[in-house]
Amino acid sequence: MKKYLFATSMFVGLTVASLAPSAFAETADTTVSQVVVTGHRAQDPIENPPSTSATVTAETIATTVNAASVEDTLKYLPSLLVRKRHIGDNFAPIATRTSGLGASARSLIYADGALLSSLIGNNNGNGSPRWTLVTPAEIERIDVLYGPFSAAYSGNSIGTTVNIKTRMPDKLDVRASVLTNYEDYSLYGTSQSLKTNQFSASVGDRFGNFAALGSFTRTDAHSQPISFTTLTGTTNPTGATGGYSDLNKLAQAIRVLGAGGIEHHIQDTAKVKFSLDLTPQIKASYILASWTDDTQGMVQSYLTDSTGAVTYRTANTGVTTGFNSAVYTRDARHFSQVLNLRGDGTKLDWQITGTTYRYEHDWQNNPSPDTATATSAATGFIGTRNDLPGAFAGGVGTIQKQDGTGWRTLDAKAALKVGPGDQHTLSGGLHLDEETLNARTFTLANWRDSNSTLGQLRSASHGVTQTKAIWAQDQVKLTPSLNLTYGARYEWWEASKGFNTTRSTAVNSTLQQPGRTDEFLSPKASLEWQVKEGMSLRLSAGRAYRTPTVGELYQTTSVGTLLANPNPGLLPEHATSYELALERYSDAGDLRVSLFSEVVRDALISQLNVVKNTTFIQNVDRTRAEGVEVTGTRRDLLPNIDVTGSLTYANAVTAKDTAFPGAVGKLLPSVPHWKGSAIISWRATEDLTLSTAARFASRNYANLANDDTVGNTYQGFYRYVVVDARAVYRINGHTDVSVGVDNLNHDKYFLFHPFPQRSFFAQVNWKM
Repeated sequence: MKKYLFATSMFVGLTVASLAPSAFAETADTTVSQVVVTGHRAQDPIENPPSTSATVTAETIATTVNAASVEDTLKYLPSLLVRKRHIGDNFAPIATRTSGLGASARSLIYADGALLSSLIGNNNGNGSPRWTLVTPAEIERIDVLYGPFSAAYSGNSIGTTVNIKTRMPDKLDVRASVLTNYEDYSLYGTSQSLKTNQFSASVGDRFGNFAALGSFTRTDAHSQPISFTTLTGTTNPTGATGGYSDLNKLAQAIRVLGAGGIEHHIQDTAKVKFSLDLTPQIKASYILASWTDDTQGMVQSYLTDSTGAVTYRTANTGVTTGFNSAVYTRDARHFSQVLNLRGDGTKLDWQITGTTYRYEHDWQNNPSPDTATATSAATGFIGTRNDLPGAFAGGVGTIQKQDGTGWRTLDAKAALKVGPGDQHTLSGGLHLDEETLNARTFTLANWRDSNSTLGQLRSASHGVTQTKAIWAQDQVKLTPSLNLTYGARYEWWEASKGFNTTRSTAVNSTLQQPGRTDEFLSPKASLEWQVKEGMSLRLSAGRAYRTPTVGELYQTTSVGTLLANPNPGLLPEHATSYELALERYSDAGDLRVSLFSEVVRDALISQLNVVKNTTFIQNVDRTRAEGVEVTGTRRDLLPNIDVTGSLTYANAVTAKDTAFPGAVGKLLPSVPHWKGSAIISWRATEDLTLSTAARFASRNYANLANDDTVGNTYQGFYRYVVVDARAVYRINGHTDVSVGVDNLNHDKYFLFHPFPQRSFFAQVNWKM
């Protein structure tokens, strides 16, 4: 508790420092590096979003962030949390001011126009963004928008919209980077020394009107456990010794039998980018990116039997089900393409962008934990129990294939300045997106060999969602100091081709799911008053509809044995959001204070239905969130010392819940009252920069009822304070080296999963 109070005091102190009058002195120092901009908005000439924003640049990333992947570059931005459990993590959703880690579909992540948000789900699994298509070395800048106040974006922008812009060369550009990360991890009976190595290289050039850039990154990462096998009660399985006594999140006594999901990743990201200036005003570009993943997940048992040998028994009958699910292999190959045509003019700007993202190959294998032993010539392998340790070598298992899953988008938009003095900026566009879910799980003769004989189809989930939209917006200068932005978005939504197949002993049953159609109007408005030079006050309001994802409608859910539990009748989330933001900015610093409010009707949340005594995704009648966010940057607070800080308070609660009245008035899952971050950066010499950063969150919960009273345990959500440090030294104009430490204070905390402990970081960058 003392550590938590100290961290809170530090963040408040930094905020007060940024509020000091000297923070807004009208002095400029053009040699000062930009740490983080959280003040005036970055303007897209077409979308012209009237939203609060935060920006992080390539220079900021290089000097202040130990960045092994693109998720790291966002970790100090206001109110944001990316659940990156370790380097190489494939499932890293983003949490925002008012939405938790299980609400991935309430955010939009783009890279050069390509949608990285996986809107096939709304969870922290397959709904997580595909961050791996971008690497930190290629980032030019990242702009983050808060709230659904722009008509240019769908209701998935309720939480945030992240626009990543990557670089293109103006001349011959050759770069290479070598990174290593080392972590000492210890918890329960696990003590590991974990090492990650990463190599990246790129080469590009411009030839007149044509530019090209190719890049490649390989990451070889080892992770700490992401799960633990536990048994309710105070005793081990019969005949087993070892393990640890603890409490689960509901304060029930458990035995911790071992660790699981200990992953080894080998991931490759390859990308080629081309741009062509067709005329001085019109540019075409194309990007092709691929990502491959080879992951091995293993377990460690803390138990031994009467002979002293390691045992994986999780029940008195000898089954090892609890360990089997944490043993797996993943083999994936994904592709992304972006084709863009853009025209820029003095009065008219326009853009046409088409993108695709496809799971070309995506398989996950597990040893089977089944208790069935029958086989059938007609259906192949139904399943045999395959216990550990024998299962390590092979034997019957399962394989899940998601080949063909993916999405595609098409956007056409334009902005026109009209009237005296360009009084109006009229913008609008057309939008189309389509998401396809195609997941099938089979019994496999040898889970270690994906090409071995396929058995019975155990489960299948399939479906398609499609949205068509038209939007329009007008930014009008009412007076020299008063701007009004208003607009609306109209959407036509359809879900179709849904079906589910589930296993039985001899035959499978397939359920054809009904299709759905709906349409929505989402008005937006924002009034901004330029109080004086360098100070503005803005009131924004917006309505947004977040439609159910294809996964929420049609995904087969695992509850014990595999059961079909989709819900094609889910209603869309209906959000009404407001923000009042006061911003002050100058060359010396910036400050923003935002009051925000959000009410979501028919919120889509996984919860307990007390009538059916089952947990699944349901519409919660109404949630409500209000809060305040303070962010500030002060350059040269002391000579050559820059400070950035943010502090957010949110009271996000369930306001009405007919299905589960016990949740009313309780905090929404993984949305804490307090979040904060801070960076202090010192330019010690012209070539040496030292920085330290911290981030914290107060206690948060996994369950809607907040009945998970124990937070610092597996599947619990706890408070955390994490301090990082970094030093960057430029050897010459071509080479720089950096060293750093993440989680310097060695905080051992859980956000459902255990998170990394103290990690050491080193990197060498070279460019021609």
